[in-house]
Amino acid sequence: MSGDGRQQLGFIGLGKMGTPIAARLIQAGNPVTVFDISPLAVEAAVKLGARAAASPKAVADQAQIVFLCLPALEAVREVAVGGNGVCHGAAVEIMVDCSTTGPQFATELAAELAKHDVAMLDSPISGGVKRAKEGDLSLIMSGDRQAYERVRPLFEACGRPYFMGEQAGQAQMMKLINNLLSQISTAATYEAFVLGAKAGLDADAMVEVINDSTGMNNCTLHKMPRSVLPRTFDYGSNMEITYKDITLCMKEAERLGVTLWLGNMARQLWQYGVQHGGAKRDSSTLITVFEEWAGVKVVGKAGRGRA
Repeated sequence: MSGDGRQQLGFIGLGKMGTPIAARLIQAGNPVTVFDISPLAVEAAVKLGARAAASPKAVADQAQIVFLCLPALEAVREVAVGGNGVCHGAAVEIMVDCSTTGPQFATELAAELAKHDVAMLDSPISGGVKRAKEGDLSLIMSGDRQAYERVRPLFEACGRPYFMGEQAGQAQMMKLINNLLSQISTAATYEAFVLGAKAGLDADAMVEVINDSTGMNNCTLHKMPRSVLPRTFDYGSNMEITYKDITLCMKEAERLGVTLWLGNMARQLWQYGVQHGGAKRDSSTLITVFEEWAGVKVVGKAGRGRA
């Protein structure tokens, strides 16, 4: 606890999503200690009022509640239970993993942390970078109920917490299902807009009609007008992250014996994008694959100078 009785927080992973979440926690008046492999990311957080630590363990030596937001399962495992990981910290009581790792990994990690008397909440996040900055995320959580009750009021600065139950991994499963729906509808939207462009339809008019009709979805409401039509392609996560998430979902479907035709098609599309130079590019650039196949570009009024 800090001198005024507030819980000490830690945050590890100051990437595209982690940075705005950590910023919201800091701006809410919480004492936050941070670590990231990027000195620039740490410096930016310190300017907002955070304290810097030299390692994950050093964060957990100071903080009772440590948040993680990392891009890969290997990074989560090393930071959480590696030789210099969170589990070895002197102060940590709860670790909140905001990464998308899948339910099996979350279950295994929770069991490993329990050996060190650290409770874990798997808490994947949904909403994208813009909503993270606005404190408007969906925060899906599962794990120990008492740990959840301690974390929930803190997380309200970042969005709306949803508790999926005390079984580790349930929040991860919910996140994978949400992402499955999102990526299937995104791929279908890109196909549809490329078809419209080939037929000579105005892209801005398509957005207006679809968003007032039954084809409306998150991609038509946000990704198309904000990132695709202006040709900025800056919506949020990299294509390799999207591919990782949908691959995790397909693995769970196979484990559970559920056939997902559309999910597998969407996974193959993102795999194609990743393997053809798109791994580090914004996920919204997947539409350029469809454009190349069709020989057209989907450009709105705001993007005509960039296309």
